[in-house]
Formats: sequence, structure tokens, C-alpha cells
Amino acid sequence: MEIVFGAERRPGDSVVDKMIEAAKVCCKNQGIEEDRVEVSVTFVSMEEMKILNNTYRGIDQVTDVLSFPQYGELGEMPAFGNLCLGDVVICTDQALLQAHEFGHSPEREIVYLFVHSLAHLLGYDHITRGDQEIMRAVEEEIMESIDLARI
Repeated sequence: MEIVFGAERRPGDSVVDKMIEAAKVCCKNQGIEEDRVEVSVTFVSMEEMKILNNTYRGIDQVTDVLSFPQYGELGEMPAFGNLCLGDVVICTDQALLQAHEFGHSPEREIVYLFVHSLAHLLGYDHITRGDQEIMRAVEEEIMESIDLARI
């Protein structure tokens, strides 16, 4: 597995290690060979995230994470060779605010946002209530597997 982390605003090694562990669990749970997978992760400021959210979603406000999938769903992914799932952009400052608001650690919030984004890269979404329930179950299973379950 290759996860390319941007250097700016990158969290500490313990958070990065949990993100890598989460990605491996995600691949295993989805039946994807982890050694094929590539993902890029960039950490941005609130100002940068607001610009990105406006540019790509037409929403002129800060969001916590954006996902830019390479494929629409698992069935579209090639069966062999490298599998570049896409790009993840996390707003570190927004993640820290949310961790405080939700009463859990910054580590849990950043890793959760990464897991949430990975689910999007794999074709999951939360537009309908049913889709949201499926996606949340996938996310929580991963978070529990890496000892960062919701308290």
C-alpha cells in the first residue's frame, strides 16, 4: 500500500500510523489486495479548504474532508495492476474543532475523516438514509478494528 502524505500540516507519526492501519483494514474488508492500492492525502488550512469546497462542490464554506475518487464504484476498478483510488484532502483545523465539539481525541477525528474519505473513494455515499447506514457501518467497523471506536 502506498499512501502519499503531503508534508504541510501533516499530523504526527502516531496519527499517520493509525491512518495506514485503517487503510489496510479497509482493503482487507473490501477484498482488495493492499499492495495494489495508492491514495494521496493532503492536509490544508481552513482558507484552502473553503476554496476547494467552493471550486469542486459550489459550496462557499469550510468542510472537514473532500474525496476525489478515481472510480465511481468497486466494479469499475481494474482487476490487476496498481489501483490509485484517488485523493483525500483533510482540513486539519476543522478536524481539531470537531474533535473538541464531539468530545474525542484529535487523532480519532483525523483518522475517522480519512476512513470516511476512503469509503467515498470506494464508491460509498451517504445521500440516502439507507446508503448512510451502510457507509457508517463500514466506517465504524474499521474504526473499531484499529481501537478508535466511538465512545
